[in-house]
Amino acid sequence: MTNTHLPITYIAVGSNLGDRESLIDQAVDQLLHDGALEPMRLSPLYENAAVGLGEDAPPFFNGVLEATTALSAADLLHRLLAVEQSMGRVRSADGASISRTIDLDLLLFGDHIIDAPELQVPHPRMAQRCFVLQPLADLRPELTPPGQSHSVGELLRQAPVDVSIRRVRDGKQWTQ
Repeated sequence: MTNTHLPITYIAVGSNLGDRESLIDQAVDQLLHDGALEPMRLSPLYENAAVGLGEDAPPFFNGVLEATTALSAADLLHRLLAVEQSMGRVRSADGASISRTIDLDLLLFGDHIIDAPELQVPHPRMAQRCFVLQPLADLRPELTPPGQSHSVGELLRQAPVDVSIRRVRDGKQWTQ
């Protein structure tokens, strides 16, 4: 049963290398392995062009995991980075975006606003990315992220249209 005193967190999950669907499932399994995250739902998965990586980059599969956690936001971030590293995520030396086996981004952490060098919550580019807003809207279209005046559903309607996005798999709900 979900503990209503714990923050609900939303984590973007994505991959554009290898068996993208399987890699996303593996990442979610790793995140849930020790019980520090209690899953609620995983959004449908969507395929979309690799934004900012060039026309030759393979397309991404993207989704959003909704869960509760007793971890702090900083500890959750370290957990996400550890899962990425364990799954072969490579980061460019200059910080440029490159294709990746797995990409895990902390989008929202309850009603917290965090502005630290290593972590910004809500995710600073979330409101401009259909590939994040669509799966998040599938879970909670009425949710208004902290610091925003519009709900996720409204942000999605206002975002630039992404003609490349298409649903490739239904979501998942864990028994509560």
